Amino acid sequence: MSRIVVDVERCEGHGLCEQTAPEVFRLDDDGELHLTHEEVAPERESAVAAAVRVCPVAALRLQP
Repeated sequence: MSRIVVDVERCEGHGLCEQTAPEVFRLDDDGELHLTHEEVAPERESAVAAAVRVCPVAALRLQP
């Protein structure tokens, strides 16, 4: 199972990850990113990988 790593210093709160995988990523009212799950279940792998790819500031990565 993969794990999501967030570089909070890079994250600018664009929200593309939340739009791509709302079951895993959530922005609060202040634009801070929160994960509903750090470990990625197999059925969410493709959505999370897509969210990592669309991040405009490369603040997300998947770690095996």
